Amino acid sequence: MDFAWTDEQLEVRKGVIEFAQGELNDGLIERDHTGTASRALWKKCAAFGIQGSAVPEELGGLGNDILTTMLIMEGLGYGCRDNGLIFGLNAQMWSVQHPILAFGTEEQKRRYLPGLCAGDLIGAHGMTEPDSGSDAYSMRTTAVRDGDAYMLNGTKTMVTNATWCDMAVVFAATTPGSGHAGISAFLVERGTPGFTLSAEMHKMGLRTSPMGELVLEGCVVPATSRLGPEGIGSAIFNSSMEWERACILGSHVGAMERQLEECVRYARDRKQFKQPIGKFQSVSNRIADMKVRLETCRLILYRVAWLKKMGRSAVSDAAIAKLYISECFVQSSMDAIRIHGGYGYMTEFEVERDLRDSIGGTLYSGTSDIQRTIIARLLGVG
Repeated sequence: MDFAWTDEQLEVRKGVIEFAQGELNDGLIERDHTGTASRALWKKCAAFGIQGSAVPEELGGLGNDILTTMLIMEGLGYGCRDNGLIFGLNAQMWSVQHPILAFGTEEQKRRYLPGLCAGDLIGAHGMTEPDSGSDAYSMRTTAVRDGDAYMLNGTKTMVTNATWCDMAVVFAATTPGSGHAGISAFLVERGTPGFTLSAEMHKMGLRTSPMGELVLEGCVVPATSRLGPEGIGSAIFNSSMEWERACILGSHVGAMERQLEECVRYARDRKQFKQPIGKFQSVSNRIADMKVRLETCRLILYRVAWLKKMGRSAVSDAAIAKLYISECFVQSSMDAIRIHGGYGYMTEFEVERDLRDSIGGTLYSGTSDIQRTIIARLLGVG
């Protein structure tokens, strides 16, 4: 595994950081306070090429490989303090665009991917239900075939981008009671009769990323809207999760690097008892721990991206990365607050927001406990 970046890749990362720092952070405190998502910022990201990074050029993207895309998301996490915006982008890129690219027909790819890359369309991913979260394949949403169409009934909850999406990848049981073998995926467009979007669901963190419910009541879609053959919904879901766990965590690593640099500066500048607080071992030890977490997270993350680039399975490695990096982001966010003391607790210093945002990382894309279960099962003990 060679993790040495080319000069071109490093220039791309530098460009992403400069773009994010210059274009994406204004008014963030207020947007976080009100829970406001910005379509203007979404469009700016699209114009820069974020959403289209891993999509082929002929479908409106840039055609980057996963390593370059992961580096882009790492740079975005470093330069952009709006973790909610980044979360929403990742949700579309890996849970909507990737499934269409990997499993869609040519007509489906050309219908949706150019608009998603350009920011003209926003996509959502409907998997979680009120009664099925970690037990994802016990879903109650059904898809009953009737000739050349399917009728969908059910509710998807805690759906990122739900309140403003233009289309969604929706998972439903085509053979109820068959578990993962009976799940299929469908592309459902906003405005389809029987398909409604709920009001905003308010959250502890990631508040600039809209979340809501997708409600399907007698929603009829043509069979051509099915994504892949019947019964491969679990394969579609698992494929997108491997990619998501590689790239969404890149943003965490970038944020952790930013945190560390800010804490080092503060520890040098802030004085107590006539000396910089970095001279106190309780502070310097926390900074050292943040550095160790950052570098180990980076290595784990790069390994997952490398495996995917090589076309190899990364189920275990992606679970390890998801578990470790999300937990490290929480701990480093706690350390950043402690290093800044009372100022770290104040909204205007923009330190406490990372902690609120980081907690979500231990829940979405599979909770930390589910990742432990996956790892143990692959070792033959789960």
